[in-house]
Amino acid sequence: MSEKQADRRTLRTEKAIFEALAELLAEKELSKVTVQELSDMAMINRVTFYNHFLDVYDLYEKLETNVLTELGMLMLRLQELPTEKILSQLIDYADQNRVLFRLIFSPNSTGQLYVKFSRMFEGVLRQVLAERKHSDIMDPRLEYQSCYRAHACLSVIAKWVHYDFSESKRVILETLSGLDSNTEKYILSK
Repeated sequence: MSEKQADRRTLRTEKAIFEALAELLAEKELSKVTVQELSDMAMINRVTFYNHFLDVYDLYEKLETNVLTELGMLMLRLQELPTEKILSQLIDYADQNRVLFRLIFSPNSTGQLYVKFSRMFEGVLRQVLAERKHSDIMDPRLEYQSCYRAHACLSVIAKWVHYDFSESKRVILETLSGLDSNTEKYILSK
């Protein structure tokens, strides 16, 4: 078998295992997830699981690293855009990566994904505010304002995820854009 085929197979297997863990974390705490459950859900055998990961915690750690890398790349792409475009692309990304967002907002994950993601999002909004206000990015007010905006936006997205994406992207974007544009106007006027 060629190295390229082996790499694709490895990536497919790891993706199936990552998705299985994300789905199981929607139902139960990490400490209650077993390798057998993961293997069954990913349609692999336990030996295959252990060829890729030491245990469930190793899997979670690698999943968290992969997710944060992917979200970091998204945040880098977003930081050059106006706020409404940032929100639009974030909503599109969440819709296209539902399993990932269920994991981020799952009460059964460690919570670190949400914390780290919210910090990244705060950083993007802080940079946008600093540029729009022609202010120093280290201004403490910007820190609080971007924190408020990031958590408000993520709360709406979390509710959308919690309701299994039942509302259309358009409704969520209009809601976020309306709320955030008013907040942004207030912040820029001060």
